[in-house]
Amino acid sequence: MSQEIENKVVVITGASSGLGEATARHLAERGASVVLGARRSERIAALAEELSAKGHKAKAIQTDVTDQQQVKKLVDTPVNAFGRIDVMLNNAGLMPLAPLERLKVDEWDRMIDVNIKGVLYGIAAALPHMKAQKSGHIINVSSVYGHVVDPGATVYCATKFAVRALSEGLRKEVTPYNIRTTIISPGAVSTELLEHISEKDIQAGTKEFVSRIAVSADTFARTVAFAVNEPDDVDINEILFRPTAQPV
Repeated sequence: MSQEIENKVVVITGASSGLGEATARHLAERGASVVLGARRSERIAALAEELSAKGHKAKAIQTDVTDQQQVKKLVDTPVNAFGRIDVMLNNAGLMPLAPLERLKVDEWDRMIDVNIKGVLYGIAAALPHMKAQKSGHIINVSSVYGHVVDPGATVYCATKFAVRALSEGLRKEVTPYNIRTTIISPGAVSTELLEHISEKDIQAGTKEFVSRIAVSADTFARTVAFAVNEPDDVDINEILFRPTAQPV
């Protein structure tokens, strides 16, 4: 499965680990040119070097998605180099779980900045180019927690519900420009996301649960590839997947 993926220019935020790294590998192996954005420059530089050594096309650009100008640079760079952007994967996210009563206000602010504003900045950077070329695909990452709310995850859930709302509004607005939109909502996946949880009791319990049921990040990468690989007249708007053993 690569006919529609080959030679596409794909920009990925949060590409230094987890879902973003797995997707970069998966799409590069199928012939896409991948542009990797993340704050940890050494991680994405090493990944780009590894992929390039295997004959794939990859470029790393240090990017903090809370900075609009950095996200714009992330997108403008491949457009200037290749003349287009085919896929924008807004993947960067944080999940510092805690009950509201613990008043982790700084973490609330950070989640809003990364999980919501980071997605908006990605849309803002990619949309003008995609409108001009009358094609493109914007993929936003929500979560199972964008469909249900659990105690202790309230603010995170709110940000992921917001991603779904933004994505549906985007879908309706960009139809005239032949731009596709996809929301992907993963359940428990083995990534570094749980390292963002500062409350040690919550982190320990969550890690124990996730370790028993989580699927690999390759599961997400295959889901992205499925949506991207459909022909241009097919728009896969939303995918929700969980480990078979996950009850929530």
